[in-house]
Amino acid sequence: MLNLPNILTLSRIFAVPLLAFFIWWPGWEVGFAIGFVLYALIGITDYFDGYVARAQGTVSKLGMFLDPIADKIMVAAVILVLTAQGVLRGPYVGDFHVVAGLIILMREIAVSGLREFLAGLQVSVPVTKLAKWKTTLQLLALGALILGQAVPHYEWVHLTGLVSLWSAAVLTLITGWDYLRVGLKHMD
Repeated sequence: MLNLPNILTLSRIFAVPLLAFFIWWPGWEVGFAIGFVLYALIGITDYFDGYVARAQGTVSKLGMFLDPIADKIMVAAVILVLTAQGVLRGPYVGDFHVVAGLIILMREIAVSGLREFLAGLQVSVPVTKLAKWKTTLQLLALGALILGQAVPHYEWVHLTGLVSLWSAAVLTLITGWDYLRVGLKHMD
């Protein structure tokens, strides 16, 4: 069912390669600026696809399936490209900041698998407020890391991204453990 919310969700998925293209080139400040604007548009679209679906009563199974996938594709792509380009480097620990990105990616994969397993048992796991905070910090972190490359003379933007990334990684571990505890109750 292709309604407006699903079209918005699909547009987010199709925008990810374009986003990756703009943030691929180290030192291309204009590319990172365009990438940041595109990243922000993807985030705004993420908000509006859910809002429109609820407001119009057009929440669909396709939308419920695609929305989290679109989020994960974008987050994974941005983390991978930023890692490849050396953006996840910073003071004190150098490129150890990549570990925060790995924690986030591993949790996303594990929770997706767990949700799929639990869905087969017809057990739903609602998204918690803490998981929403994790997502918010994650999106803030990635946005700040992209923007930090567009305005490298404002080092605090990059540092904000790194601190937010680690904060998101900590919340990722906590919420991942919460999902795992629920899942373990349904495993033999």
